[in-house]
Order: sequence, then C-alpha cells, then structure tokens
Amino acid sequence: MTATGSNRPASMPAAGTRQRRKLERPQELLDAALDLFVEKGFAATRSEEVASRAGVSKGTLYLYYPSKEELLKEVIRHNVVNQIAEGVEIVRAFEGSSSELLAHMMRLWWERVGETRASGILKLMMSEVRNFPEIAQFYIAEVTQPCDRMLAEIVERGIARGEFRPVNVADVVHALIGPLLFLVMNKHSLGACAAVAKLDPVPIIEAHIDLVLHGLEPRPAGRARAAASARPATPARRRR
Repeated sequence: MTATGSNRPASMPAAGTRQRRKLERPQELLDAALDLFVEKGFAATRSEEVASRAGVSKGTLYLYYPSKEELLKEVIRHNVVNQIAEGVEIVRAFEGSSSELLAHMMRLWWERVGETRASGILKLMMSEVRNFPEIAQFYIAEVTQPCDRMLAEIVERGIARGEFRPVNVADVVHALIGPLLFLVMNKHSLGACAAVAKLDPVPIIEAHIDLVLHGLEPRPAGRARAAASARPATPARRRR
C-alpha cells in the first residue's frame, strides 16, 4: 500500500501537465501559424512547418485544423475578429461624446491590432489574398464589413447627436481606415528594413484624429460658405 500510495502522487503531476499541454495546444498552433504565415507568406508555409514549430506532429495539427485554409481562418478569428466584437461592445456602451469615442477607438485599434503580432494578418491579406478567393470572402465577411459597420455607427451617432455635420458615412469610414493600414504596411515593409524609414505611429494617429474631427465638426454658416467658395470650380461650372 505504501508503494502504491507513493506512486500515485508522482503520476498525478504528469497527467496534469499533459492536460494543460492539451488545453494550450490550439493557442500554440495559432501562434506558430501566425508567425510563419507572416515570415514566409501563406502560400510558402507548409502545414508540417507549423506543426514542427508548435512541437506537435502534422497529424495532431489536422486534429484541430483540417486544412491550412481553416488554420488561417482561425488565426484571423482569434486575432482580429474577436477584437472587432469587443470594439462593438465598447462603442455601444460608451457614454462620452462621439469625438471622444472615435478618438478612443482609433487609438485602441492601434494598441490591440496595429502594434501587435496581429498586424501581420493585414499585411498578409494585402499581399496574398488575391490568390485565395475563399480566404478573401471570409476576411471581407468577418473583418472588413464588421469593422466598417462599427466605424459607421460611430459617425452616424455623431451626426444624429449634432456633434458631426452630415457627411457621406461610407467615404468617411474609408478615410478613417486608410492611414491605419498605411502604418501597418510601413511597419511590415520599409519600416522593418531601415530605421530611417520607420514611422512613429502614435503622433501620426493623433494628427489623423485631429484632422478628422475638425473636418467632421459642424461648421458655422460663415465658415461653410467660405469653404464652398474656396473650392476650385468644376469643368461644368467653368463652361457656364
């Protein structure tokens, strides 16, 4: 009895360790996949390389993710889709002004996506997704459209409250996202190669926020007329 009793406590930690490893394995596979996809590209990365980096067999990888495409989809869900879902909750619970909300969400996007490993997914989508239409459709449905709707909700909130002037919401959403994507591409291209080409995203985002908010705020009648008269005439107007 003494021998049996002494063996049991020794075996329990091993079983517990195996259970913890099993629970942690999906995350380890996703981390390995994200790193390799960004380093080598999605097309160039082989499933067995992901498995090897995660310390498991290729067969174990397929138990969790039956194909490389499904693995990439789960990488996107885990690193980006979940962040958007949390962002929607923040937007709908926010009690401050729409200007404060918009600035907060842009800063938060960079904090949680732009400056993290997840930013590599955006670089991957821009560089390779045209060769993988199924992934492209998945990304549009799960990332692009929900993100656009979230930002549109903020702009529409500001217009409804009289905090923003009436604008074409879809165009404003694209204008909001464009500079953030540019910063991500700099981070993963020239900025990764030469210190002189690396941009500091924080002041650029702050400048972008300032420009956007001053453009969205209601204009006094005099300023609006002055802005309209300062616009160059269109060819149709010149003919008249």
